[in-house]
Amino acid sequence: METSLKDIKEFKFDSFEDFRGEIFTTYKDSLDGKKFDHDKVCIRYKNCLVGIHGDFNTWKLVSCLYGRVHAVFVDNRPESKDYNKHITKILSNENKKAILLPPGIGNSFYVLSDVCVYDYKLSYTGEYTDCDKQFTLKWNDPKYNIHWPSNNPILSERDK
Repeated sequence: METSLKDIKEFKFDSFEDFRGEIFTTYKDSLDGKKFDHDKVCIRYKNCLVGIHGDFNTWKLVSCLYGRVHAVFVDNRPESKDYNKHITKILSNENKKAILLPPGIGNSFYVLSDVCVYDYKLSYTGEYTDCDKQFTLKWNDPKYNIHWPSNNPILSERDK
């Protein structure tokens, strides 16, 4: 069931396109007052599902720079009124949307196009919380009631 989740914000960036191609902005310093520490870029192929991951220290600005994904964001903050609820968004290079996720929100996506380039801009205090210290929520756990485009996605060992 799709709902809105507190503290998640959606941005759409302007772009310029002509006969040579296109250019668009993925971040401005004035974006909600966040300073980002580094970027991670993830390249994945059709039918791949990147599981629901997150931590309680990192703000993430996520977008799909190339291709098209079915993105799912799950509130994993026990104190939140939206705890265990989720929202879904289609992110693509066509719609140029970016989603700002506060700490405690799980981030996931399923690749709809042949290939996608998914960008994470990360803002945190202290050391980055890498995958060995992040939470992982089961992508098909019935308590989340997430409707994915496929019941048989390509998964990493971490997400099985």
